Amino acid sequence: MTSDPATPLTWLYAPGDRPDVVAKALASGADVVIVDLEDAVPPDRKAYALAATTDLLSSPHPVPVHVRLPSAHDTTAIAALAPLPGLAALRIPKVTHGTDIHRIAALAPGVPLYALLESALAIEHAHAIATAHRDVRGIAIGEADLRADLGVRDDSGLDWSRGRVVVAARAAGLPPPAQSVHPDTRDLDGLAASCAHGRALGFLGRAAIHPRQLPVIEQAYLPTPEEVAAAEEIVKAAATDAGALALPDGRFVDAAVVAAARRTLSLIRTHRA
Repeated sequence: MTSDPATPLTWLYAPGDRPDVVAKALASGADVVIVDLEDAVPPDRKAYALAATTDLLSSPHPVPVHVRLPSAHDTTAIAALAPLPGLAALRIPKVTHGTDIHRIAALAPGVPLYALLESALAIEHAHAIATAHRDVRGIAIGEADLRADLGVRDDSGLDWSRGRVVVAARAAGLPPPAQSVHPDTRDLDGLAASCAHGRALGFLGRAAIHPRQLPVIEQAYLPTPEEVAAAEEIVKAAATDAGALALPDGRFVDAAVVAAARRTLSLIRTHRA
């Protein structure tokens, strides 16, 4: 089984019934490719999509490949995919309870799991889902379904739910969640603005549905030169003083700030090496 990069920023969806599109996704430069067996595949092509994905994952790939299951209850798909050497993780749509996680973990022992929270009930159970099993490696919001469930008309109406999921992930010791997709693939300015908002809320990285979105997402989530310089200053200062310290400009720095600075430098090294 392949593994994910330490800190993925770009997660590119590709429909499982389109092997040609999946091949392009694998060559796109995305940190993770998500083969979608759910919404992107028409009902009459689900069986073909599963067969094509099974063939794809019969051997490992340089890029980690996740598979979004057709549903949280599709035992056929789980049984077919779980043993494959090219599978990096399963993404579980429409999770509402920790019991959904336990059922899939029992069918796919040791496979990393990512839970997609797409309803009001799922948001209420976010921390319980995030801590349901040791194989849970991340949680994220499915915003289209959540927006419909909540009856939200303005994008800002999702911010409370977004914050709830960010807090649940971090409280569970999981990485910050990635943002949901920006559905307009040509609105790159809107994508950049939305990413800036997501970063301010505590997200890290974003799912995409077209390769043209990838550079915008990466640029939005990589530390700026100013942030890198500030992090380097903090880490350098901390190397000579293990406790709380004051920088030359008078800013007070404690252990939490130093840890954040080290994460910033790790992120830039990972993506600009």
